[in-house]
Amino acid sequence: MGIKTVAIHSDADASSVHVKMADEAVCVGPAPSSKSYLNMDAIMEAIRRTRSQAVHPGYGFLSENKEFAKRLASENVIFIGPDTHAIQAMGDKIESKLLAKKAKVNTIPGFDGVVKDADEAVRIAREIGYPVMIKASAGGGGKGMRIAWDDEETREGFRFSSQEAASSFGDDRLLIEKFINNPRHIEIQVLGDKHGNALWLNERECSVQRRNQKVVEEAPSTFLDPETRRAMGEQAVALAKAVKYSSAGTVEFLVDSQKNFYFLEMNTRLQVEHPVTECITGLDLVREMIRVAKGYPLRHRQADVPINGWAVECRVYAEDPYKSFGLPSIGRLSQYQEPSHLPGVRVDSGIQPGSEISIYYDPMISKLITYGSDRTEALQRMEDALDHYVIRGVTHNIALLREVIINSRFVKGDINTKFLSDVYPDGFKGHTLTENERKQLLAIASSLFVASQLRAQQFQGHSRVPVVRSDMAKWELTVRLHEEDHAVTASSRGSTFSVEVDGSKLNVSSTWNLALPLLSVNVDGTERTVQCLSREAGGSMNIQFLGTVYKVHVLTKLAAELSKFMLEKVAEDTSSVLRSPMPGVVVAVSVAPGDMVSEGQEICVIEAMKMQNSMTAGKTGKVKSVQCKAGDTVGEGDLLVELE
Repeated sequence: MGIKTVAIHSDADASSVHVKMADEAVCVGPAPSSKSYLNMDAIMEAIRRTRSQAVHPGYGFLSENKEFAKRLASENVIFIGPDTHAIQAMGDKIESKLLAKKAKVNTIPGFDGVVKDADEAVRIAREIGYPVMIKASAGGGGKGMRIAWDDEETREGFRFSSQEAASSFGDDRLLIEKFINNPRHIEIQVLGDKHGNALWLNERECSVQRRNQKVVEEAPSTFLDPETRRAMGEQAVALAKAVKYSSAGTVEFLVDSQKNFYFLEMNTRLQVEHPVTECITGLDLVREMIRVAKGYPLRHRQADVPINGWAVECRVYAEDPYKSFGLPSIGRLSQYQEPSHLPGVRVDSGIQPGSEISIYYDPMISKLITYGSDRTEALQRMEDALDHYVIRGVTHNIALLREVIINSRFVKGDINTKFLSDVYPDGFKGHTLTENERKQLLAIASSLFVASQLRAQQFQGHSRVPVVRSDMAKWELTVRLHEEDHAVTASSRGSTFSVEVDGSKLNVSSTWNLALPLLSVNVDGTERTVQCLSREAGGSMNIQFLGTVYKVHVLTKLAAELSKFMLEKVAEDTSSVLRSPMPGVVVAVSVAPGDMVSEGQEICVIEAMKMQNSMTAGKTGKVKSVQCKAGDTVGEGDLLVELE
């Protein structure tokens, strides 16, 4: 738009992408967000110093903070968002519910008021009827929310939610409402101007979530028919007009299996998942927000808002999906390559190779969006994009994302907010290989092994004639996958390997450039994109195949026979030690040496990436030593408490 920009950043983000993209940048403090991105004094000083005329608050931090908007207004700086009245009315979940009722928007049955203490919480919960949702009045992003099914869980939920709410938002007020079981989470994007106009820009389906945070979003939803869509859109606009809303905002609804929808909350800011709406409507929401803030009327009428094609967004996180669908991981990106060269792919990220994922901020790496003429094409493109995404140095959730989008229930559109726990009741375990896929993986691994061996045999610039013609030689191998050994025979002709696995013959061809992070392999006519993450001289490899990383061990026949004599390392008895499952800060320790603890009893609480996690004892016993205290920073795998 030709507008000069200033980026604010913390010490930790000094070399981040947004800093490099902006015309100038100002540091507003050290890494912890309370001292930088939430530090209003420093931000106001940066505004004065750079003579900025307007501020776009982004998605998080101060984007829904009415104090910040007030301070900007007092210095005649434009806040690119709604006015303070709308932020205040919608930011308070209690007030917003009353307003929604007044604007004739469907709301969830619950208690309209602030809950004083745990006893009152139990009384209200009994009146509404279990299950109930206890949530922070000022909250968002899944912080300070707990579901309770009985009195005891209500007391515990009240304690945890008020602590989380206080540490995340500096406001420990809680409210309680009926928990609607197995709903869909569908939100309507609205756009208003300062002239009393408001539009609804269709819906986004955001039902696939973990810990109340979205994982996969799409637009439009497979579930809504035009009548329900219009009814939801009109109620969303009615609410926006009731608070004289001017900017982009989102009205979130819970939709049950009968298509009854209930108002959940309104987010008075741009949403993380706004790109899917941009793809299907052709509107640039940030551009519209800036125009509205400047005072221009909207350029479109409701009839002009189309639904063209289908868009899907996956949130790529630095998380270990095998630990409760994603515990944060930290580290430096040693290699990073986005699949933005593929058709219909958009990647919104704030990082580059060498970037650091730290414990101070949300562990999101990027938003990966694919767009197609219909849902099938969008999902197919997403599958390709996930396969072509190179992320090294941190653990990431691509395996989980890829499994979700090929899951038969997801493909049919049969989803709700409990999707992940329903599909993976025992936790996520990675992709389950079919017979055919297993043979493909074994053939690819064997070919990689032989290709690297052949490369090692070559002499650069020598025309020595080898004793055995290398391409005629047959390689007899043993490949171990999931504790099972498979006999494999491989022979090479040029860049094609003919591999025999468990009685089947497969032809595997590729460029076999072992230096590239991505390897395009053709197995009997099927194109596969694989990543060889590590290759050791002993023959063990980590191969990312169909999104999941598999440990494969390739040995020659002789090495396999000799490996029987190798000693096995005895695993540590983990029931008597408690180790930190992730990097974070110890908030509280509730035991001391000599205490008796019972299985499942809370030992300490660790906070990481703004989430509090309760660590419990793995068995009943006596505490031998406590290796941490409140306030300590711990790494993944660090010893916290030892039992006798």
